[in-house]
Amino acid sequence: MLAPILLTCACSPRGMSETALAAAATVVSNQSPYPVVGEIERLDPAINTLIPPEAEIELLAEGFDWSEGPVWVDDGSYLLFSDIPPNSIYRWTEDEGVTLFMNPSGYDGSRTDIREPGSNGLAMDRDGSLLLAEHGNRRIARLESLAEPNGDKVTIADRNDGLRFNSPNDLVVSSSGNIYFTDPPYGLPGQVDDPDKELRYQGVYLVRRPSNEVVLLAKQSRPNGIGLSPDEQTLYVANSDFNHPFIYAYDIQADGMLGARRVFFDAGHLNANGRRGVPDGMTIDARGNLWATGPGGVLIIDPNGRHIGSILTGQATANCTFDADGSTLFITADAYLTRLRLN
Repeated sequence: MLAPILLTCACSPRGMSETALAAAATVVSNQSPYPVVGEIERLDPAINTLIPPEAEIELLAEGFDWSEGPVWVDDGSYLLFSDIPPNSIYRWTEDEGVTLFMNPSGYDGSRTDIREPGSNGLAMDRDGSLLLAEHGNRRIARLESLAEPNGDKVTIADRNDGLRFNSPNDLVVSSSGNIYFTDPPYGLPGQVDDPDKELRYQGVYLVRRPSNEVVLLAKQSRPNGIGLSPDEQTLYVANSDFNHPFIYAYDIQADGMLGARRVFFDAGHLNANGRRGVPDGMTIDARGNLWATGPGGVLIIDPNGRHIGSILTGQATANCTFDADGSTLFITADAYLTRLRLN
């Protein structure tokens, strides 16, 4: 184990909670050569066109409570990712390692009984602004300026039919600027039985931009990770339900609404074989392959729903994203931030 270093803070310490300060002090930022964790499982020769034979899973940093929602910021070439329980977003660069970017990230209130108050999914909109799925604040928000992490945020959406969302979880932005997002109950202290839960269901939503009209597209038991096919004709939504551990696919109609739901991938057989986890976050490459977190790590699933390989991190694995040119996959896996070089 490398000696821990105190993370430098990109925001004012006055805006940080004691919990976040404690978490920042225990994060380990590793210097190259990075330690190697886990292994690559190659189920089909097609995986070799995506992941080179010599590829290894590099451990970039560790010590997080539950790392999630990674997004690559082209303007500045850095990675942002959430650590949900301590209500924080971190920034990673090759030169600086991990630094604290924002705290609080998803909850500005005073309640102390929210187990996962922080931001979850992060995305960049067409204007280069950061969008956040905020658990504790129960909204989709936009940060006004990346240069001011603790500056003003604007609420994009926080209600459907006048009722507050549960706890927006993950989001994806279309080429037109519209936002698709999921709304499970994980940010509520009592989850589906929480007395503050206003909606009687868990939904998949569309926010039409720039009007910010909110449209309920579908209901699922536990909607979680979300992604768009390269042609934006298909919406994929993970269902993090042990009884229905599916990735669903929906055809997107001309008006942005969804067609019938179909099971694109069933992860149940992986659970039956002893691998822990359920479908969670995902990213989709230019060829339409899903890189979807699930039992064991990151599952690589081709556009036909065929499981061609896995990135077995050895940790409960939440989410992943590519860098600007798709040559690197960043993975958030519980206490870990990892990286895999690709073809």
